[in-house]
Amino acid sequence: MLDTVYRDFGTGYVPRWHGDIIDPATAYLVPDRHTLLVATDPETGEIVATGALDSRGPAHPPNPRQVTERFPSGRTAQLRRVYVRPGHRRRGLARRLVAQLMEFAVDDGGYRSVYLHTDPAVAGAEAFWHSLGKLVHDEREDPEGVHDVLHFEIPMGR
Repeated sequence: MLDTVYRDFGTGYVPRWHGDIIDPATAYLVPDRHTLLVATDPETGEIVATGALDSRGPAHPPNPRQVTERFPSGRTAQLRRVYVRPGHRRRGLARRLVAQLMEFAVDDGGYRSVYLHTDPAVAGAEAFWHSLGKLVHDEREDPEGVHDVLHFEIPMGR
């Protein structure tokens, strides 16, 4: 996950945004309604993909108020950290991880929606999320927007 924030996002580690990366057990494994999935290369044992889900809706700021109102904490499953290492992309790993995360959200019984945001500058991200969900807000279209962030809702059905 740290590789992704350095390589794909170019931000590096930012504590207020990436604390869950440093302590994934506390963020995703301890809370009952959260989960973290990890895919490894069967030959090398190297971690090649991750995907996580938690019960925190998007916060305002930095997200637009209408997005935070649509996806309240507790009732929203937020997909996070869906990353695949470049050499392992285009093999269906992200799609399989998202399917398992969606199953987790449905089985929980308390989630009413599934939300995620993505950076359209990451190669393939925008097309991938359009293939799975509905774009609900594009910050590139905000007249005073300072972020290029896309906000998606993924249907809850299996």
